[in-house]
Amino acid sequence: MVGRDILIVEDEIKIVGILKDYLIKAGYRVSSLDRGDAVVPYVKQNPPCLILLDIMLPGADGMEVCREIRTFSGVPIIMITARVEEIDRLLGLEFGADDYVCKPFSPREVVARVKAVMRRIYAPQQADKMLVGGEVSLLQGTHQVFVGGHELKLTPCEYNLLRTLLSHSNRIFSRNELINIVQGYDFEGYDRTIDSHVKNLRKKIAKYLPGKEIISTIYGMGYRLNVQPDE
Repeated sequence: MVGRDILIVEDEIKIVGILKDYLIKAGYRVSSLDRGDAVVPYVKQNPPCLILLDIMLPGADGMEVCREIRTFSGVPIIMITARVEEIDRLLGLEFGADDYVCKPFSPREVVARVKAVMRRIYAPQQADKMLVGGEVSLLQGTHQVFVGGHELKLTPCEYNLLRTLLSHSNRIFSRNELINIVQGYDFEGYDRTIDSHVKNLRKKIAKYLPGKEIISTIYGMGYRLNVQPDE
């Protein structure tokens, strides 16, 4: 059974209290920290199932915390930010976050985001199902991805993005389609959110397949995976 432990990292006491109330009512167990430099030791000792991580924190910046967590854990991370500039949102995703919410926010919306991420990340997979396209292979049972014989370390969003594209090779997906499939809900924010995930996925694939365009941008339409699955 999937755990239901949520870690909130936020230094505004009122926000923590509201989020705790709503998440507990939704059936989650909730812990909280108010300093960025306390997060990594805590996560290593008490691995949560999802982290709500503010960007502006005493002790350590939330983006740096996110990046450090990604060196040892694939735990889903939803960034919380009061910054509205697009670059900050995209940077948060490039550091390995799965999603973000902007202050001020509806606590009901945060709970909906948490539920969507949990469903997406922890949904049962077919244990013996393998997706293969050229030099790219994905094992759904273990969430492992191999490119050119090398294992890739992907964030949950990158994994779900690749699985979606690999399941329908050579089909063009619009940004909105990928957001709804990969994020797990009808997202009305910047459609460039998905661009950050694609950019990061391309970088990781290119490390082992340099010079090959595995994921193509189709101008005015979206993205396509350029491999044909083996039958």
